[in-house]
Amino acid sequence: MKKVIIIHGSYGHPNENWFPWLKKELKHIRYQVFVPKFPTPKNQNLDTWMEIFKDYEKNLDENTILVGHSLGSAFILNILEKIDNKVKACFFVSGFIGLLNNEFDKINKTFIDKKFNWDKIKNNCRNFFIYHSDNDPYVSLEKAKELSNILNGKLKIIKKAGHFNEETGYNKFSILLEDMQNLK
Repeated sequence: MKKVIIIHGSYGHPNENWFPWLKKELKHIRYQVFVPKFPTPKNQNLDTWMEIFKDYEKNLDENTILVGHSLGSAFILNILEKIDNKVKACFFVSGFIGLLNNEFDKINKTFIDKKFNWDKIKNNCRNFFIYHSDNDPYVSLEKAKELSNILNGKLKIIKKAGHFNEETGYNKFSILLEDMQNLK
């Protein structure tokens, strides 16, 4: 069975932005969809998130697609670095590595301020897709380009999408759904 795990970011939760819409659409086409809730901002660190994710690790296989929004993308990189099996694809929305030099660095630090094992990460995922806006107020476009270059990922720049959240009208994300459906 095809499976999708959607990971929210800092200050996020499973019922925000385009996550509920995507979950509903994927279930209609017979995907099994998981959207875990992680502690944020209180108790937000890599260890607490990994502890919660243990309940979802059994769903990671060659039919699994991982979707990360903002810090969720960096969390997925940490997962790929840890596991010993491959997933089908990763879709990163407003994703990044390294410090952002803004107010989020303090709670994001354990996820991103480290040296990643890029060979293992790339070995554990066949396809990387990166979506970024030309006007994201939190994550610069350079961060998306850096991530895309490291992962040999397919970068899609979407005009005026901000941080792909409700504030910029992202209650649906049709292009993401289409790309997931077109994945071979």
